[in-house]
Amino acid sequence: MSRIFLILLIAISWIFGVDAKLEIIKGQKKLPAIMINVSEKENKVAKVVAKDLEIGGNFRVLTQNKEYEKTPNYTFYQVKKIDLVASVSTKGRRVELELFDINAKQRVLQREFILETPKHFPLVAHKVANAINQYLQAPSIQWMEKLIVFSKLLAPSKTVIVVADYTLAYQEIIIDDGLNIFPKWANEEQTSIFFTKYLDRPTILKYDLIKKKFTKLLSSQGMAIVSDVSSDYKRLLIAMSPIAQADVYLYHLDTKALKRLTSYPGIDVGANFVENQKKIIFVSDRLGYPNIFYMNEDGSSVEQAVFQGRNNSSATSNGNYIVYSSREEKNEFGTSIFNLYLIGEDGTALRRLTLNGANQMPRFSKDGENVMFLKNTNKQSALGIIRLRYNKTYLFPIVKMKIQSFDW
Repeated sequence: MSRIFLILLIAISWIFGVDAKLEIIKGQKKLPAIMINVSEKENKVAKVVAKDLEIGGNFRVLTQNKEYEKTPNYTFYQVKKIDLVASVSTKGRRVELELFDINAKQRVLQREFILETPKHFPLVAHKVANAINQYLQAPSIQWMEKLIVFSKLLAPSKTVIVVADYTLAYQEIIIDDGLNIFPKWANEEQTSIFFTKYLDRPTILKYDLIKKKFTKLLSSQGMAIVSDVSSDYKRLLIAMSPIAQADVYLYHLDTKALKRLTSYPGIDVGANFVENQKKIIFVSDRLGYPNIFYMNEDGSSVEQAVFQGRNNSSATSNGNYIVYSSREEKNEFGTSIFNLYLIGEDGTALRRLTLNGANQMPRFSKDGENVMFLKNTNKQSALGIIRLRYNKTYLFPIVKMKIQSFDW
């Protein structure tokens, strides 16, 4: 690898890695240029790899319709100021990657990936893109390999639970009987989930995707929803209404202990762990409208967290920042606008993240670098991803379905 290219990559890594604050990176003009060879009768894997690297933000990505190059014309690419050339080829169940450093005039990476079935091509593409990114020690895009899980509404009393990649190009139904809502991942490996199923009453179940096994956890007359899972996957924040209005509860999976954290006569829901799980944010109507509040992990010291907007119906936190959805004035078509805002836990650094439409259900990625959300406008519905450091948003259309809730 050429020295200049290596220094550039180290500099980019330093910008992203040293400071935990979400500084916006603007005007990057010297990103390494990578050429992706896309051929073989519309190679779908290579196209997704190119899009992944573009969204990753660490490269200037170009594509060309060209067959595999055993030995690239290094002089040609140097004239074009291309730093890297990647060939991605699909041969049956094998996806092969070869990466060439043009400045060093050598092949620097050769990997093979297994394509279990044709429908898994987006998952393999994300692995290929991540392999390129990791080899060059660029800021992580490993979140792309994580699956999302969501509940898809088919009818008023019929929903299915689906796992998908972040682009929604890959989707697979895992639970399809009855009313199944509010799924949450139950482990780091993404091999089990928590979700709510209506049996004789709303019931929280844990489902093992490998063993195809269901385990009953809790049930309640009016509501039983897992709103957040601790980082060690041993504690659940739950919204339940066994008697009257909904309150926030803390459930310990190991001991089966259930503790009620709020006892307000109105509605307390949507709780999330913050500040290394020493505090909790939640949504409450105790001001006469939905807003975001803090409390300690034992339910004490409730205080207002957000002072902007008069209908803040959902929130998420990465431990340092809160992103919440706020309803604003209706537009000229009479449609309510919900925008997403980012704010520091100390109440400072307010920043609007979206501009139009109904933007709701924000959810941080595990690394705290990205926010996924649902966007609805008069023209389309989409799953959105906000790349916070780059101040960029990418939308993936939701076609012929309605997502009830999701987790990633």
